[in-house]
Amino acid sequence: MAERQATIASSSGLHARPAKLFVQAVQAQSVPVTIALDGGPDLNAGSILSLMGLGASHGTVVTLKAEGDGADEALAQLVQLLETDLDAQ
Repeated sequence: MAERQATIASSSGLHARPAKLFVQAVQAQSVPVTIALDGGPDLNAGSILSLMGLGASHGTVVTLKAEGDGADEALAQLVQLLETDLDAQ
């Protein structure tokens, strides 16, 4: 299982537009991806409700996990997305 940490760069955190863009990117991956706050349960990263329920704000560190062929590449793309201020685009 591949695992990576990312720091949320968007000023509004994982809410509204950044969450929507992230969910779309997760759903485009060929492997299932989970997201969790430190010590929290692994949640489906492809679910907008799961992301909104996380309450991840700017500067929050999250852990992404994926398993299967292409997991490392998928996580690299998703980490890059989370570490970009999606509110500024």
